[in-house]
Amino acid sequence: MTERIVVIGAGPVGIRFAEELLPLVSEGRATVTVLGAETVDPYNRVLIAELAVGEATASELTLTTASALPGVDLRLGARVARIDRETQRVDLADGSTVAYDRLVLATGARSIIPSLDGLETLGPDSTGLDTHLTAGVCVLRDMADAEQVRSVVERGGRVVVLGAGVLGIELAMLLADAGAVPSVAHFGPMPMPRQLDRGSASILSTALASAGVTLVPHTRAEGVIGVEGDDGIRRFRALASSDGKRIEGDLLVLSCGVRARTELAEAAGLRIGSGVLVDSSLRSWSDPRIFAIGDCAHIADPAEYLHERQVPGGPAGLVGPGWRQASWLAASIAAELDGDAVDNGFVDEHPGVVVLKGELVDIASAGDVSADPFAPVPTGEISPGIAVWADPEHGTYVKMATRDGILTGFVAVGMPRAAAELSVLYLRGGELPADRSLLLRLDDPDADAVGPAGRDATLCICNAVTVGQIEDAIDDGCSSVAEVGDCTRAGTGCGGCRARITELLHAHAGAVA
Repeated sequence: MTERIVVIGAGPVGIRFAEELLPLVSEGRATVTVLGAETVDPYNRVLIAELAVGEATASELTLTTASALPGVDLRLGARVARIDRETQRVDLADGSTVAYDRLVLATGARSIIPSLDGLETLGPDSTGLDTHLTAGVCVLRDMADAEQVRSVVERGGRVVVLGAGVLGIELAMLLADAGAVPSVAHFGPMPMPRQLDRGSASILSTALASAGVTLVPHTRAEGVIGVEGDDGIRRFRALASSDGKRIEGDLLVLSCGVRARTELAEAAGLRIGSGVLVDSSLRSWSDPRIFAIGDCAHIADPAEYLHERQVPGGPAGLVGPGWRQASWLAASIAAELDGDAVDNGFVDEHPGVVVLKGELVDIASAGDVSADPFAPVPTGEISPGIAVWADPEHGTYVKMATRDGILTGFVAVGMPRAAAELSVLYLRGGELPADRSLLLRLDDPDADAVGPAGRDATLCICNAVTVGQIEDAIDDGCSSVAEVGDCTRAGTGCGGCRARITELLHAHAGAVA
């Protein structure tokens, strides 16, 4: 009997899941219907900032088209209104229904809109999932937001970014490089507090200031000041804070974090935590026919937390884990349909490494780097091993944390090759060399273009692509980052590995010459 699989969400994770199911579709063992609320072809939302500043085109962001998914029923502009678990049907906003045997939620996350005086919500957007805000205010989550930003960038306008997390800082760097005038307002004392310690944040702040990015720390945003134009439309003019600061601009971009889209699941009676609660098989705690992957999935053990009010953990918030969940679930469904035993469950073997994309400064961070190497250690506790290198004059900084020699966290600023090697060691759970200075020498201008990790080292963390796989693709004729991406998927996620792919391409070209 043909299995009816319905996917809600046509973003990067939902589309990857559909792609992985193509063998089942071609063999006639499953039908796959993908429901996407947006009317444009599915695109990589992770790179929307690059689109906004003109560093990427819409076609470069496109993930797939209906013709590239043979046999898959890809429906665009199809907003889901309700999940009927009793009849195993999905009701759409246009009144139609789709029946399922397995329902996969890949609904992603929505941007958090802070409560600010004067910030208006002006009704639903074209998808019906989000709302229009005061003119001149956006969250940079879709094509329409990107167009708003681009119109300001093209005239060298002023952009206020509220929030100094990874996405906010990354956007500010792109804006400055594109000729806009960015200001970043944030509540705490330093940018990227979840990824950086005080030393690395200081290096980043200096680099941002040199590039023309104004940081406005200790800002408790309270209101949006708008001015009504001749056309009667009220437009953003300034962000006001509780201490009287007024940060003026032509556009306000809210970068205040995201929250899993769980409205459909919650209305259907599924258990919700920080996302749709699923077990290690990515199956809903509440309904064995429903699964969740990506930014809407909160993986936790029901045997341990079923009766707890608060369930620890939550969605990873990165595209790489979502893609790996999609691939694992597709393989699990195929095995189940074949009557084969399914393994013990999804385990992400690639813990998160955050790479900040931008021409101004290279940053990579993973694990906990908060420990102070000179702080006193309470009796009975064993402090992590900490090694720090700082050269503020040249904008470089590395901090490494270890337990029994095993790398448990690091941050590297302005040292891309050391960062690449540390990423490999962190992903492998490897030991640091006894002489930590060996890592610092990797960024010597006379060092080899590729670090010593070898062909088995993971270069593209999002897609788990190794150096060797990329080298083989280059040997087979790939001559650009885009061609390598088409062949291996490397560089098609967050984009943080594109610089190293370019190094490999240049190294190959030099060897051939």
